[in-house]
Amino acid sequence: MKQFFLLFGMVVFWGLGAIAQSTPTFSEDIAPIIYEHCSSCHRPGEIGPMPFTNYQEVKDWANMIEYVTSIRYMPPWKPNPDFSSFLGENFLEEEEIQLIMDWVAEGMPEGDPALAPPFPVFPSGSQIGEPDLVLSFAEAFTQPGSGEDTYRIFVLPTELPEDKDLAAIELRPGNPTIVHHALFTYDTSGVAAANAAADPIYGYDGFGGFGVPGTFDRQFPAYVPGQKPRFYPEGIGQRIPADADLLVQMHYAPSPIDQTDSSTINLFFLEEPAQRYVQSHVMLPFFGTLQNGPFILAPEEIKTFHGIWEVEDYISLLGLGPHMHLLGKDWTVMAIRPTGDTINLVQIEDWDFNWQGGYFFDRFITLEPGSEIHAYATYDNTSSNPSNPNNPPAWVSWGEGTTDEMYYLPIMYVPYAFGDEDIVFTDDPILSTAEENLRWPEQKMYPVFPNPGQTSTVLGFELQEGQPLSIQLFDIEGNLVRTIQEESFFMPGLHQMEISLKDLSEGIYIVRIEGAYWHDYQKLIKLN
Repeated sequence: MKQFFLLFGMVVFWGLGAIAQSTPTFSEDIAPIIYEHCSSCHRPGEIGPMPFTNYQEVKDWANMIEYVTSIRYMPPWKPNPDFSSFLGENFLEEEEIQLIMDWVAEGMPEGDPALAPPFPVFPSGSQIGEPDLVLSFAEAFTQPGSGEDTYRIFVLPTELPEDKDLAAIELRPGNPTIVHHALFTYDTSGVAAANAAADPIYGYDGFGGFGVPGTFDRQFPAYVPGQKPRFYPEGIGQRIPADADLLVQMHYAPSPIDQTDSSTINLFFLEEPAQRYVQSHVMLPFFGTLQNGPFILAPEEIKTFHGIWEVEDYISLLGLGPHMHLLGKDWTVMAIRPTGDTINLVQIEDWDFNWQGGYFFDRFITLEPGSEIHAYATYDNTSSNPSNPNNPPAWVSWGEGTTDEMYYLPIMYVPYAFGDEDIVFTDDPILSTAEENLRWPEQKMYPVFPNPGQTSTVLGFELQEGQPLSIQLFDIEGNLVRTIQEESFFMPGLHQMEISLKDLSEGIYIVRIEGAYWHDYQKLIKLN
């Protein structure tokens, strides 16, 4: 019997020890989660309304943290991670959410402070580093307490002595409570400066655009609260001409009282000239984009609009930024190649007007001509939608006001280059660096493009080591049509060459590369 009680006591002791060991503590379990996912915004000087920089601050708000993480309201990451992947993804795994719940249930123990990770070192006056140029409002702007939206454009002279290539742009809002979002572009014509000079109030009215021809297609990445700005990949940027004026379109949210804002913009430049420049296409509910327009929502209606953009060139997608207003419910965006292959781009299943932004893919999405971007956006204009600004629901059409609605999808891309399929970006503050993208060359033949072709096509290939190559063109029956290169020596690395198709008959051909250590081929279609 004594042996039984001794054994029972040992089991109870071991069980209590196991329970003690499994109790999460702030130092070992919670601090790593908070510092990685929350503190970039929840620290002094940032938009988080309370700081989470140490044990006591987190403990004081622990019950709220448990609630907002359990319903996935925080961290504010809206894209579905099972649909597609982006840089800077900021969401909690189920195990992390459960750890927070268990920690709160156990009384929020601190644990051994010596085991807590150090608080991260963040840049001062920026979320991403030391800017090359800082531009500030010349004076404060007053948002009237009228309960209405304000779109205001501010003209900030850059006084750049020469053209610069932009790597990143960052807005530091002076009054985060009213800055809803901001758009950026530039002007070299002086029109924007003249508009601002003619207005007795600082800046000028910005509803409907920038008021300067040509600015719509050369916008920089937008600012939205809670989203960290990002650098473009190495060698990619956007040009700012010498002596250009930076234009900032600020959307100030409605306020019941007068409030002021004086914001700052940080500009980061590439050290070397860009090799490729970012281009953009904005899907709007006009110009034949919508397949089921017009963009009008009737009272008590739930409707999904479907838009298509047909790609005309070889491009590599960088990212996109879906935007809608208070009636928005969800977005699903996909690319469909001419072969019928579908590529998931983004899915937002529970749209939140307060948390939106632009998303950079974690790799290039390469598309050929004839590919289509399909964008589906659903809106709920019923009285059961708690976000509906109209009670009772009213007819709603496209517009920039908060009580209007939007179907707005900017897509960023660069011209395709051989090897884009193989480039994977990092999740460091700079998306990728030349050092991170260095890789040992492959023995590889890239798809010829354009394909089908009419007058010419481009052949690209990569070599691990230098060797003589013969490059030949055969018809579909295996007959030699042309010798493009015969026993010509090529160095290691990436190569490309143009092949004329002008004297070929319409049909199917084979481009073959034969080397000392490697061979490959591609099918080519010639059209008249």
